[in-house]
Amino acid sequence: MSTDISRRTLLVGAAGGLAMSASEAVADTPAASKHTFGYCLNTSTVRDKDGKSRAITDLIEIAAKAGYDAFEPWTSEVDAYLKGGGTLKELRKRIADAGLKVADLIGFAEWIVEDPERRKRGLEQAKRDMEWAAEIGCPRIAAPPVGATGGTSKRDDPKFTQPIIDLVAAADRYRALLDLGQKMSVTPVVEVWGFSRTLRRLGEALLVAVECGDARGCVLPDVYHLYKGGSDFSGLPLLSASAIGIFHVNDYPKIERDKINDADRVYPGDGTAPLKEVFAALRKMNYTGFVSLELFNRDYWKQDPHAVAKTGLAKMKAVAG
Repeated sequence: MSTDISRRTLLVGAAGGLAMSASEAVADTPAASKHTFGYCLNTSTVRDKDGKSRAITDLIEIAAKAGYDAFEPWTSEVDAYLKGGGTLKELRKRIADAGLKVADLIGFAEWIVEDPERRKRGLEQAKRDMEWAAEIGCPRIAAPPVGATGGTSKRDDPKFTQPIIDLVAAADRYRALLDLGQKMSVTPVVEVWGFSRTLRRLGEALLVAVECGDARGCVLPDVYHLYKGGSDFSGLPLLSASAIGIFHVNDYPKIERDKINDADRVYPGDGTAPLKEVFAALRKMNYTGFVSLELFNRDYWKQDPHAVAKTGLAKMKAVAG
């Protein structure tokens, strides 16, 4: 862990926004001007009617045909491709041939948990995931608080682990994850999970990124999760563009925070989220990274995935102005 002096240095920088490598933040973004975003499709948006992931080869085709700049697959989809006999080299070529970039890879490694043995196994999984990311040309991997949601998710925390109270200790663990990723030129991004009792708010995720003692630290805000976790959108202007690894876009209907869930997410512009203000904040900070459409709407899953992807992109661009 870094010294207090380096922490103070980072905190001074955070007054104008958290710092990380500018080249990592924008080098893989197709943005032509400082006020243009890269548009990305998170693959959860176009699952099948049973809620299962589609083959990653199909997901590449769906994103490309709809006109996205990039897509954001899950590690489970890469795993299924490899188990089916594919190779990472082939996958990277397929993505490039489709004219796409991989903005981020959604991983589920237990990097933040209190138990040292579980955390060690989590880092081993994270290493594998980041190796996959590097091989397919992906510069980032999501780092949510898997395994430490405080019993709020059976899927992500089957052992009902207690939440992480000491966020400075969590920052140390994030630094270990960053150090691991540096060897592969892959940056883990601290993800806000509104339903979790760990990192449920934007400020908590930002604290972990600031106090890690590494300028590569960055966060992954999500419109739905900010609302679910209780963060006010007025906090977004306090960030800088380099503080954001990738930004998840979605909308939600008028449902109370404690009752709303993932499946309630709707297309941008079809709900009550202050999306025009969100995109205005991103523009004001000169964010030119990827905005990724992430939905879990079961009604959309029953529809033609090509139509869903195309509709989602059009609506995301509309609210982005």
